[in-house]
Amino acid sequence: MLKIFKNLTKKDYLLILCSFIFIVFGVFLDLKVPEYMSSITRLLQSDNTKIISIIIEGVKMLVCTLGSLTSAIIVGYLTSWLSSNFSFNVRKKIFDKVCSFSTKEIKEFKTSSLITRTTNDVTQVEMFLAMGLQLLIKSPIMAIWAISKILNKSIKWSMLTGACVIILLITVFTLFIIVFPKFEVVQKLIDKVNNTIGENLKGIRVIRAFNAEKYTVDKFNKINDDLTNTQLFIGKRFSILNPIMNLVMHGLTLGIYVIGAIIINRANMLDKITLFSDMVVFSSYGIQVIASFLMLALIFMIWPRANVSMLRINEVLEKELSIKDTKNEINSNNKGVIEFKNVSFKYPDADLCLLENISFKVNAGETIAFIGSTGSGKSTLVNLIPRFYDVTKGSILVDGIDVKDYKLKDLRKKIGYISQKAIIFKGTIKSNVMYGTEIKDEKRLNETLEIAQASEFVNRMDKGVNSIISQSGTNLSGGQNQRLSIARAIYKNPSIFIFDDSFSALDYKTDLKLREALKEKMNNKTTLIVAQRIGTIMNADKIIVLDNGKCVGIGTHKYLLKHCDVYKEIAYSQLSKEELNNA
Repeated sequence: MLKIFKNLTKKDYLLILCSFIFIVFGVFLDLKVPEYMSSITRLLQSDNTKIISIIIEGVKMLVCTLGSLTSAIIVGYLTSWLSSNFSFNVRKKIFDKVCSFSTKEIKEFKTSSLITRTTNDVTQVEMFLAMGLQLLIKSPIMAIWAISKILNKSIKWSMLTGACVIILLITVFTLFIIVFPKFEVVQKLIDKVNNTIGENLKGIRVIRAFNAEKYTVDKFNKINDDLTNTQLFIGKRFSILNPIMNLVMHGLTLGIYVIGAIIINRANMLDKITLFSDMVVFSSYGIQVIASFLMLALIFMIWPRANVSMLRINEVLEKELSIKDTKNEINSNNKGVIEFKNVSFKYPDADLCLLENISFKVNAGETIAFIGSTGSGKSTLVNLIPRFYDVTKGSILVDGIDVKDYKLKDLRKKIGYISQKAIIFKGTIKSNVMYGTEIKDEKRLNETLEIAQASEFVNRMDKGVNSIISQSGTNLSGGQNQRLSIARAIYKNPSIFIFDDSFSALDYKTDLKLREALKEKMNNKTTLIVAQRIGTIMNADKIIVLDNGKCVGIGTHKYLLKHCDVYKEIAYSQLSKEELNNA
C-alpha cells in the first residue's frame, strides 16, 4: 500500500484530504438518517403527535439523504481526478525512466513487460485509487461510528452482528490467501501474451513464408489458455463472495427482527414502544456495520492486483541504472578525436570477454573501418563510444576526455549514429530526417537528402519531404529506409559519424556514390564504418581487423593485404586477386 503513496504528488495528497473531508461528512449524514427514522417511529406510536412534527423529521431525513448524495458525487469527482492525475504522472515517470535505460536494463525487463507495466499495471492501480481509496477511508469510519451507536442497545443483537462480521472476515481472509499469489501470475502472463503478439506481428512474413500459421496460433493459444484459466480460477473463487455477502446481510436483518419480535412479545406495553424503536435503529445501524465490512471485502478484491501492479511499476522506477549520467559540465572542442586504451568488454551475463585489449586512435577527419567475421565484436566496439554499454576494462576518450566524464546528452550530441537495422518512425520524411534536432532548415534538409542519395526517391513521392511514412518504414524498401537513417545522422551535423553496417542494403553503385558524397561534403568529420564488404572500406584511412574479439591488424587496404592473413582471407573471399590489385 505504501508503495502507491510513494508516487503521489502534493496535489494528489490535497485531493485525498478533500475526499476524506467529504467522505466523513457523507458518513455523518448517512448515520443521522436512522436517528430520524427512530424519531418518526416514536412519533407515529404516540397518541398526541402532530403531523407537522413528523413532516419536520421527514424533511431532516431527506436533507441528510440529499447531502449524502451530493457528498458522494463530489468524492467521485475528486477520486477520478486523483486517479487520472496519478496515472498521468506514473506513466510519465516510467517512460522517462525507460528512456534512461541502457540496453542491459531493457533486455532484463523485456519490451513487452515494459509496455504492460506502463499500460495495464498503471490501469490496475488507477482503478484502486478511483474505487478502493474512498472505500478504504469510508468503511472503518462507518463501522466504528455505527458500532458506537448500537453498542448498548442489546447484547443479543450485538452478538448476532458480531457473528455476521466474523463470517465475512473469515470468508474474505480465506479468499485472500488462495487468490493473492495468482495476481502476480496474471500480470506475467499478460507480459507473455503481449510479447507473443509483438513477436508474431514482426515476423509475419516469415510465418507466412514457412506456412507456420498453425504452429504460431497453437503457441499463442497455449499462453492465452493459461491466462484465461488463471483468470477463471480467480473469478470462480471470488464468485463465492457475493452470495455470502447477500446471505449475511439479509440474514442479519431477519435475525434482528426475529430476536426483536421475541423480546417485544415478552415486554410490557410501556417498553414495547421503546424496544420497537430500538429495533428499527439497530437494524439500520447493523446494516451499516455489515455494509462497511462489505466495503472492506470489495477492497480485498481490488487491492491485491493493484498491489502486485504497483510492485511491478516500482521495479522499473527503482531500477538502478548500469550506465549512470554525470553532472560534469565539459566544454570540449568538436574535433572528433577518438582513442581506445586497452579496452575490454563482456556482456553482463557472459563469462568471457567479447572484446579484449583493443587500442587504437582516430584523428579528426579520418575515416576508420572495422571488418571481421560474424561475432568478432565490430558492432559492440562502436556501440561503446556513445555508451550504449560501458567498457569492462580500459577507457575510451573522445576529444581527450573519457566518455564516462561527459554528460550523456553532450557525448551523444557529438555523434551521428546509424544502426545496423534502419529505425524509421511514423510521420513524414521531414520529421524523420529532422528527428531530435531543434534546427528546422529546408535548404539543409534538401542538401542532406542529396548527400544520402535519398533525394531521387523522395522527389518521386506525391508530397516530397512531407510524404507520410508508416511505422517502421513499412511503405519503403530496405535501402530507402537505410538512406533516410543516414540522412538523419548527416542532418544532425555531428563531429563523429558511426556507420554500423549501414550500407548493407545499398547496391554497389549507390554505396559508392554515397561514400563519395560524404567524403566531398563531410571531409572534416571523423567517420567510423563497420562493414562486411571490402569494397565499402578499402579506401578508409585505417582498417581495423577483428578476429574473436581481438585486434589482429591495423593499416590501409594495401598494407593489410600484405601483412594480415585474416584480412587477406576476407578480401579474397569477396573479390578476385586482379580486382584487389586494381582497386
